[in-house]
Amino acid sequence: MDNDKEKKTAEFYERLKVELDKSNSWPAEYLFKFIVPTTEENIQKVEDAFNCMGAVIKTTKSKTGKFTSVSVDVTVKDSQEIIDKYQELSTIEGIVSL
Repeated sequence: MDNDKEKKTAEFYERLKVELDKSNSWPAEYLFKFIVPTTEENIQKVEDAFNCMGAVIKTTKSKTGKFTSVSVDVTVKDSQEIIDKYQELSTIEGIVSL
């Protein structure tokens, strides 16, 4: 079953890469959006992933404070850089990429 999930994930990223390449010319501005369970560690992990990239990062806590929305506006060199960031951050427990 893990193999099936890995295959679907790989297919998703392949489709995303094609769509990104169709709709952008590189380098391009890209807006990453994530929702993470509100802990200083989770927010820091997202911010650290974009450190030294000139990213503009905005965080907003949910009404209950249980979750935090993290928006990252950054210039990326190509679609693979976007996919790499999504894959890197997918290891954060409870993260949702939008």
